Amino acid sequence: MILYLRARRVPLALAASVGAAALIWALWLTLSTERDVILLLVVLAVTLMVAVLSTTLAAPDEELERTAALHWPWRRLLHLLGALAVVLVVLFATQPTGARFGPVALVVRDAAGLLGLTALCATVVGAARAWFLPVGWAITAAMFPQTSTWGALATWPGQPHTSRSAAVVAAVLAVTGLVAYAMRGAARRD
Repeated sequence: MILYLRARRVPLALAASVGAAALIWALWLTLSTERDVILLLVVLAVTLMVAVLSTTLAAPDEELERTAALHWPWRRLLHLLGALAVVLVVLFATQPTGARFGPVALVVRDAAGLLGLTALCATVVGAARAWFLPVGWAITAAMFPQTSTWGALATWPGQPHTSRSAAVVAAVLAVTGLVAYAMRGAARRD
């Protein structure tokens, strides 16, 4: 297990993702008079954590994993669920503090949806570029949320936590990405 985590650079990714969330939390705590972090920064914190954790979705030798006698789909599934747990635990740990990321439904929706989208991108374009689409999509959606039905679907990360259409899109992305990555793994590099 230790070799698996080190081969995928998990300790470094954990430190960087927790550090990014801590930096946003500390800046909000010191520079704002409000307790609840604004939607844009909640989406930014989730996106940064997911982007950093996306680097762990492939090992240096992907061919070795494909030929090993180990059953990889369960390991990949647990890897993604572990990444989701890291994002949720870190951001939920701020609830009793003077600056909190929330609402809880928004954090869960965006973390699951963006992690699923990242896993889907890793399956298609590889882990090195898996974060491009989720980061671009989330930042654009958080900065320019739309209110029309189709606009709400397209900008699901930036929608309020009560948006059912955003929750449906996030759930579809989460399940699709989880299944695709667990079954196929990251795309092969040339």
